[in-house]
Amino acid sequence: MSEAAVVESDRVGLLAGVAGIAALGGMAAVGAARNIARKSVVGRPDPHADVDLTALYRERGTTVTADDGLDLAVRIVDLGTVSEGSVPDLTIVFVHGFSLRLSSWHFQREQLADEWHDRNYRLVFFDHRGHGESDPAPTETCTIAQLADDAAAVIRATVPVGPVVLVGHSMGGMTLMGLARRHPALFSSHGPVAGVALVATASRGVTDAGLGEGLRNPVVDAFRMSVRRAPRLVQAGRGLTRAALEPVLVAASFGPTFYSPALGAAVDTMIQSTPIETIVNFLHALEIHDESTALPVVAQVPTTVVCGDRDRLTPLRNSVRMYSQLGADSRLVVAKGAGHMVQMEEPRLVSDAIAELVDRARIALPAPRRRWWKRGRR
Repeated sequence: MSEAAVVESDRVGLLAGVAGIAALGGMAAVGAARNIARKSVVGRPDPHADVDLTALYRERGTTVTADDGLDLAVRIVDLGTVSEGSVPDLTIVFVHGFSLRLSSWHFQREQLADEWHDRNYRLVFFDHRGHGESDPAPTETCTIAQLADDAAAVIRATVPVGPVVLVGHSMGGMTLMGLARRHPALFSSHGPVAGVALVATASRGVTDAGLGEGLRNPVVDAFRMSVRRAPRLVQAGRGLTRAALEPVLVAASFGPTFYSPALGAAVDTMIQSTPIETIVNFLHALEIHDESTALPVVAQVPTTVVCGDRDRLTPLRNSVRMYSQLGADSRLVVAKGAGHMVQMEEPRLVSDAIAELVDRARIALPAPRRRWWKRGRR
């Protein structure tokens, strides 16, 4: 095929892919329109108008180098008497979701830091590769397995000793399940993981229901191929692509009665700042995601599953299915009326669920644990 023919083929693929991604918005169109309408409500105060979601980036920063040499942006919040170089009693690592960034945990950072001000805890937040302030993600590394290895690298760097509780939202929860499959030693009786919170996520079946059904579309594959074969062409169509993608992602973020133009704009900004190549490449990771075999490993520690009952990206039945496969020391927390960004929509409910998990994890802690990475990896 001539070069001109290849370019034309990629152009057609790009346009078809945009159309396919736009089809994802079929279910979300009403929601998107509702979100826009909310912004024009006269006289209704925004309860989050003064929230500064960039504040987390002003915390103590460090860089963790992943196994393949890529740098991940990390922010650390030390509580109690913990300081740089000291050992916390417990560390909580937060893992964000698809097309978002570490600042999506803003409310948990504020509320838990206030509640735990006198405990020697460390809070760790990081940006996935290709997201936020971390390095761009090469196409071949946009997989859940790679994110799992990245999370392992962050844990090694920020939790050299002591127990850790892991909290993952959306793709972050999938990352933690991938972590359990690839690094089961972390979750053993001698490993550091003391608890896991899975927030608005799924062990599998993302393409079986809700907005994810649209991922099972050959034109989305055509668009993905265009990203890989003709990145300049995709860049040229970036505005068109975003016009198709962003209403879908934003509409899926919140429940039907939630009102906060400020938070809606904040989520929109996170999505806009994520490279379109990252978004499209990780769509494939969501499409093929199946970490069901990891649940017995996760079940070795206390767990909490949180989901909004109006989540259209990872519907509640996915959370119920995960919960049914976890251990006896597990809790299911349902946020009524909440959508996919449940940690922002119902921040107190999610923060309380994490705090309760941490308390259970502390009670369940066995004798002091040795450094898990010295035990090898499967």
